[in-house]
Order: sequence, then C-alpha cells, then structure tokens
Amino acid sequence: MIATILAGRGLLRLAMGIALASSLAACVQEPLEELPPPEPVFLEGYGPLEDDGYHLPGIPTEYLEGANHKVIFDDGTALRYPIAVGREGKGLRSTTVIRRKAEWPGWTPTANMLRTEPEVYGPFAGGIPGGLASPLGARALYLYRGGKDTYFRIHGTNDLGSIGNSGSAGCIRLFNQDIIDLFDRIEMGTKVVIRTYEESVRIEGEELANRGVELPPYIADPDAINEAVAADPGPDLGESAEG
Repeated sequence: MIATILAGRGLLRLAMGIALASSLAACVQEPLEELPPPEPVFLEGYGPLEDDGYHLPGIPTEYLEGANHKVIFDDGTALRYPIAVGREGKGLRSTTVIRRKAEWPGWTPTANMLRTEPEVYGPFAGGIPGGLASPLGARALYLYRGGKDTYFRIHGTNDLGSIGNSGSAGCIRLFNQDIIDLFDRIEMGTKVVIRTYEESVRIEGEELANRGVELPPYIADPDAINEAVAADPGPDLGESAEG
C-alpha cells in the first residue's frame, strides 16, 4: 500500500513537472499577431459614403433604434424617414412646394435670426460655405409657398442625436444618408404637407406621435466652425435659411 501511494505521488509529481515545462515553453514563444478590430456593422443604407469628394461616416446603430431609421410602408408606395424638427419648423403650416434643390449647400442666417438672436447667429452673419461644416449637411430641399421662399428647408445634419427629437432651432433635418436618398427621389414641384398632431396620432398612434424629447438649446462654437471651414472651404455659399 505504501509503495503504491509513493508510486502514485511520483506519477503526480512527474505530471506536474511536465505541465510546468510546457507552461515555460509557452511563455517564450513568439507573440501572437495582434488581430485588427472587427469591422463596424451598419444598417442597410446607413453605411459610410463618399459623396462629391466628401467622406460621410456610417451612422452607428445606437442612433437607429426603434423607428429611428428609414422604413418602406407595407404597400410599397411610401417611405418614412426619421427627422428632427426645430423650433422654427414647428411653425410651418399648410402645404409648401419644393422649388429648389441643392447639393452640399452653404448656409447664411436670415435677417430675422440675426435680429432676434445676435449673440447666437452674429458670428455667422457672413455665412458658412457648403461642405462638412455647413448646418444644411449634404443636401437641402427649399420650401416655397405662393411662389415665395419660406426660408424653411428639409436638409441633412451631422447632429446625429437630434434625429427623432425636437430641436431648439432649425427646420426639418435628416441623417445625411437619408437626405441624399430622399433628394434623389424628389422632383421639383413636389408638394410638402405638414401633418397636425391630431393627424399623426390618427395615422401612427400616440406612441410614435409622442416619441422624442425637447432638446436643450445648442450654440455652435464659432472657432470650431471656422477651423472646419478653413480645413474644407467648400464650393460656395447658399441662400439664407432657418436651418
């Protein structure tokens, strides 16, 4: 019995010694090649885009949850895009018509914006050229009523967190990927109908009609905008807009 036990211990010690030697050998092996990080996964239609020389990054999925992405209606006759509606955009009523379309439009604050909030818009009185720094994003659709410019726009934005919510300022904005898609589908003279709250509840239900939050005021940093413009001067200046 004693011999058997000693033999058993000897085998155990041998096994441990072999494991230790293997462990030491592993420590001195060549380091494993570092694996690249996994490629991000984007919803269809929201991946990175190269557009007219500009690079638009993909939209992270956390901004596209729930109803916050493009949807084709069941009958295939309509598309729904998530938007943000600014304070001024809430005052847009009745039917308007798209009379102008622009790619990578510039932006200039209106006289009313400069008069009522000079501390916010004064630094940009000379306008911001079209490009990545422009508040109108990659595309803009200009809304007219009775042949006159309303100064309201449907446009793109880099403010991803605003989509699906109510902004403190601005018109009607979409993800840049969505405004590019919409821009290519829209013809000049297309009518734009603004639904009332009651119509939204009737058509989509109270949950969708009441989703989103009122965002706090956002004031752009003039220095940051100027630096972005200097790095990418953009093609030209667009007309005044409430966007």
